Amino acid sequence: MVKGEIVRRPTVLLAVLALCGALTPAVATAAPAPVRVVGLQVHELRQLLADGEVTSRALVERYLRRIAAYDHADADRPGINAVLTVNPRARAVALRRDLERRRGHVRGPLHGIPVVVKDNMDTADLPTTSGSRALRGLRAPDDATQVRRLRDAGAIVLAKTNLDEYALNIRTTSSLGGQTRNPYDRGHYPGGSSGGTGAAVAAAFAPVGMGSDTCGSLRIPAAHNNLVGLRPTLGLSSRDGVAPLARTQDTVGPLGTSVTDVALVLDATAGHDPADPVTAAARGTVPPSYLAGLSGNALDGSRIGVLGDRFADTDAARPTNRVVRAAVADMVAQGAEAVELGPQPEITDAAEGANRVADEFERDFDAYLADSAHGLPRRLAHLAEPESELTLADVAASGEVHETVLPLVRALVDSPALPNPAYEEKLRQRDRLRALLTELMRTHGLDALVYPSITEPPPAIGTAQPSRNCQLAGHSGFPALSLPAGFTGAGLPVGVELLGLPFSEPSLLAMGHDYERATGHRTPPEGTPPLP
Repeated sequence: MVKGEIVRRPTVLLAVLALCGALTPAVATAAPAPVRVVGLQVHELRQLLADGEVTSRALVERYLRRIAAYDHADADRPGINAVLTVNPRARAVALRRDLERRRGHVRGPLHGIPVVVKDNMDTADLPTTSGSRALRGLRAPDDATQVRRLRDAGAIVLAKTNLDEYALNIRTTSSLGGQTRNPYDRGHYPGGSSGGTGAAVAAAFAPVGMGSDTCGSLRIPAAHNNLVGLRPTLGLSSRDGVAPLARTQDTVGPLGTSVTDVALVLDATAGHDPADPVTAAARGTVPPSYLAGLSGNALDGSRIGVLGDRFADTDAARPTNRVVRAAVADMVAQGAEAVELGPQPEITDAAEGANRVADEFERDFDAYLADSAHGLPRRLAHLAEPESELTLADVAASGEVHETVLPLVRALVDSPALPNPAYEEKLRQRDRLRALLTELMRTHGLDALVYPSITEPPPAIGTAQPSRNCQLAGHSGFPALSLPAGFTGAGLPVGVELLGLPFSEPSLLAMGHDYERATGHRTPPEGTPPLP
């Protein structure tokens, strides 16, 4: 039994039928074993499944019930609005995973675990829309590598989640899904662009989920939803089959309620993929398991560099600053040495000059459409030249894009051909940023840099928020881990970010796990409590 959650064993009849291999769809409609999933982490669910205390079918039913209860609006309040598509085959897949387990076959570390996936990742059995009405008919021919690896590890894709349309902002607003809301306060943003995944995991629609991060799209939802979010080193995780924003910046990673769960997902998904050449850099860098280093006192004796100029000097940022400064003090209490770093104008200059999204988006998105959409839906492909191909120009011409995103999409059509001098300068600034970060960390003997994941708490829907702290990892390709740091006086979550050198994920996860154990800031939102 874990954390006071109530579970019951399946009925004797179901167990006997399953052991005999006689479990049929008709039998499978029997009531699943009740289980309260709020507060349960993946590693805890794995143990319950292994012990026979719960079935994957029961977990799927429970998470689906929570989606039905909390994702949609009712008479009293708006819904979380995190889910775009529920997988109609999830129950059937769960039954197969249960049968496999009973027959002694466990596929991998996520066997029978429901997961949610950001809807810019290809799924052969579900639409992949990037949150856009323009692409509502897009069905990719196969799974993205990350999705395939999740399934190979035994995971059940429960649902596809909302995102800021085409991942172009951090509000998680789309023409197909509308506005996703923060489970901790539904009047506030959930962060983005992976805000649908973040809100879904925070509200216990699934125990873990996948998102993408070009500049903060995993770490900002992690901070705003009291979650752990990892932006892996560029090259550690494949982007094959993921709708791109900028291929020299895009990464894919997990959002979960604990460092252990994030490490489990990384075990299942990290490593070289011939379909994504950048992952050749991962050869020789992936440990046998990212879980192995999570048992020690990793902060004891570590040196963390506190980037003072990443703490904004504004009234809106002061609640975040207080919480993150307290997080640094907690790390020191665990044995870390905090090195206060003065202003870093060269790093700031390089980070602000290295954003390649405006240069690469049209080129990379058109290539993705050619591979994943094969010219479909045809109702769009004729809207712009060439009429035989589906391109970003067709999407812009359709107008089937959220009003806040459409002007940006239109502005990115007919981008200058690459390479060009301005783009080459951005690549030079990227390399300069990498060199400056490496020099800073080595000069001071640092294991990580620490700063707020985002400078302000989740803002009220309809207001703006700055996001410059995403640039250090996003524009350099270095890994960064966002951790729950606590709450503001208004009850809004705050995240603290650890940035390391390339392929230092084992060290970042170990330090994050040590901090997590000492502080216990992860608390489920009161607005999505356990169901009766």
